[in-house]
Amino acid sequence: MMKRFFQNTQKPEGFLGRMMLRGMNGGHTPLSTWGLSLIYPAPDARVLDIGCGGGANIARLMNLCPLGSVDGIDYSAESVAFSRKKNAADLGKRCEIRQGDVGALPYADASFDLVTAFETVYFWPDLEKAFAEVLRVLKPGGQFLLVCEMDDPANTTWTGLIDGMTVYAGEDLKVQLEQTGFAPVRLLRNKKGWIGLLAEKAEKGLL
Repeated sequence: MMKRFFQNTQKPEGFLGRMMLRGMNGGHTPLSTWGLSLIYPAPDARVLDIGCGGGANIARLMNLCPLGSVDGIDYSAESVAFSRKKNAADLGKRCEIRQGDVGALPYADASFDLVTAFETVYFWPDLEKAFAEVLRVLKPGGQFLLVCEMDDPANTTWTGLIDGMTVYAGEDLKVQLEQTGFAPVRLLRNKKGWIGLLAEKAEKGLL
């Protein structure tokens, strides 16, 4: 039963999935607050949150960019429904939330000033393809913020419970982002061991 519940961290479904999403919205607040403290987007920025889960970070990003818009995308239909409900007042105005795959983002090239991903890279099956898609949808000069609570591959506490989960070392993620074409890429840590990677897409003329 426990493994079945925690499997919903990958793709929330049904009643257990909704319980997980509710828990994530509250439980990830300190991590999200720290991650968002690393960026300073323009008030009118257009933002994409990948793996939007229960939608709490979409709401936070809309507060951070009061004149902008925030789209969300998630692989789970349950997450999309939950996130839409969480942000119902802004849907169709400053916010669009859809189901989709990070490896084939349904957005035009150079659509976003900022892309964020919190506690979701563990479940991306092809990092090279996913990072290339993020780079594609970012505007020149745009930023990608990737935040993780864990980055020790040797720690199997959660990977032993959750099928399809991979924990990546922060240094390895940094190298992969650089190989994809992001520059510069900064790896930041706090005293709790959380990591934030802040990767930029080069301005036109600097590629």
